[in-house]
Amino acid sequence: MVVKVGVAKLGNIASGVMVELLLDERADREDMQTFMATSGTKLEVEDVERVVSTLIAYKPDFAIVVSPNGVLPGPVGAREALKAAGIPVVVITDDVTTKKEWAALKESDFGYIIQKADSMIGARREFLDPVEMSDYNGNLVKVLTITGAFRKMQFALDAVIDQIKAGKTGADIELPKIVMTADKAVKDEFTNPYAYAKARAAFEIAAAVAMVNVKGCFMTKGFENYVPIVASAHEMMRSAMILCEEAREIEKGCDAVIRMPHKKDGTIVSKTTLISKPE
Repeated sequence: MVVKVGVAKLGNIASGVMVELLLDERADREDMQTFMATSGTKLEVEDVERVVSTLIAYKPDFAIVVSPNGVLPGPVGAREALKAAGIPVVVITDDVTTKKEWAALKESDFGYIIQKADSMIGARREFLDPVEMSDYNGNLVKVLTITGAFRKMQFALDAVIDQIKAGKTGADIELPKIVMTADKAVKDEFTNPYAYAKARAAFEIAAAVAMVNVKGCFMTKGFENYVPIVASAHEMMRSAMILCEEAREIEKGCDAVIRMPHKKDGTIVSKTTLISKPE
């Protein structure tokens, strides 16, 4: 059986840059295929509706809706429309809203992965240009990768694929319900305790970036006041990225980097020593 995975990418968060690639890193899996439709940079309802209609026409076995601020009308409308079409949905989003705003999602039958470290960018015109935007996202992708947040997201989505391959459909599929904390991300990712500590520190810093940028983007007036705030948030993310690189270099020095590739049939195999074959 070939599982069809539909991805609706609405706006941008770092998790959306890599989500479908994490499931098929060498583009040679034979048990699943992905299709992505995107609204581009914006979350306008009309753009989202076009994305959803395209995805429904693809007829996926389940869908992933990835966006910033998953309680906005666009992302909410997307998952509700996919659900109405009988398609199980996993929501992937960041964590810039309050617990009260998340209650409806957490109490629903949607799956969700809330990436606490996938922090909003410092989107002030006096500071953010295309290069700064790309640099920030590059640092953030590395943090989510090396801390283990992306691997845990990939495991959760692979578990859905495995259930569908086993014959489960609709409401019988157990969807992930994960709030990705530092402890969940770094679990089982490192053999050296110093590497573990550096990665955990990186995650905590990256998660803290969100509220610094909220302050700079929405709570502070005057460019002379908010530019240093958002610039500091981007420096925090760069520092988190450097900690991640240091953690991975420690693991390389121990010849203990964990590698867990997919086989063609979707099976995940693993190895730690570099000159060895995964089993």
